[in-house]
Amino acid sequence: MEKRLEPPISGRGAQSGTVPTRFGLATREQDGDWRDHMEALDGPPVKLRTRVTEERPKTILSFNQSPDIFFDRSINAYRGCEHGCVYCFARPTHAYHDLSPGLDFETQLFAKPNAAEILRATLAKPKYRPKPIAMGTNTDPYQPIERDYRITRSVLEVCLDTRHPVTITTKSDRVLDDLDLLAEMAQRRLVAVAISVTTYDPKLSGKLEPRAASPAKRLQALGKLSDAGVPTHCSVAPVIPAITDEFMEEIVQRAAAMAVDSCGWIPLRLPHEVAPLFREWLSVHYPERGDKVMSIVQSIRSGKDNDPNFFSRLRPTGVWGDLFRARFRLAYKRAGIGKAKFELDCTAFRPPAVGGQLRLL
Repeated sequence: MEKRLEPPISGRGAQSGTVPTRFGLATREQDGDWRDHMEALDGPPVKLRTRVTEERPKTILSFNQSPDIFFDRSINAYRGCEHGCVYCFARPTHAYHDLSPGLDFETQLFAKPNAAEILRATLAKPKYRPKPIAMGTNTDPYQPIERDYRITRSVLEVCLDTRHPVTITTKSDRVLDDLDLLAEMAQRRLVAVAISVTTYDPKLSGKLEPRAASPAKRLQALGKLSDAGVPTHCSVAPVIPAITDEFMEEIVQRAAAMAVDSCGWIPLRLPHEVAPLFREWLSVHYPERGDKVMSIVQSIRSGKDNDPNFFSRLRPTGVWGDLFRARFRLAYKRAGIGKAKFELDCTAFRPPAVGGQLRLL
């Protein structure tokens, strides 16, 4: 794989902002001799900054019928994610906004400030039947802008008030900001938290997921959640062959030391525009092994960059897939950790109080 000649974009996972062609959008390409004199004419390039657009959706719960995942409904308080994980399978969703799954996905964000209000109205409907709501399935509920918007916290407040179970997946130790709510929900069997750890090397993490919390902070957050009685899960995800797989056993061992309840893993997925973005990332950071990485990825995906089919998309095939499974089985055994199933309580659900007020008791 040839090394890309342009310097890496600091602090960002994606290395370009190419607009997808799947939907027939017009593409733009910078060209011309003026580029050689661009800085002399216009000055240094403007620093790439994050912009947030507020939107007011009419619905907040998304339902699915996928047979290979554990939830049938989810909430995403944000669109796009500033963590900038280059491998994020949610990147193609930005194409629906005529935006790039690359740099736009991590710089052009959308927030839903009225999420809790809509959720409260949804849960108050007479025909609503509770099942665990998954948060963090598409974009991280604790990405940096949550510090200011606090949308995730407001949703958790509604769920605690209505005794509605929730599962959370994140890459941020910012989840500890809501430890007071999570601890109380855990006492009522209303919450379980999963934190994904891709590597234990902070330098590699800075390239893969530049604005996410460091791996050490994520593991420490798991420990603090566990100490507070919150059911915890460490997800070694995604496993990237020849890039992060050397850290699998170490992450499992360190997670066990934090007294997590369970641990699991997910292989790298490269749907739609994520595949070329990931190839570009390899050409910037690991050109000497890029071809090897993609060769192994294709070997566990039936010769393709990605397998979109149910069940097999989460279960790699071939020799490398078998090797990863065997390594994890041995790592779990050595660490004394299993794959616990979190049984959350749906029987205590109570519809929201009339008028939108939280209950005092």
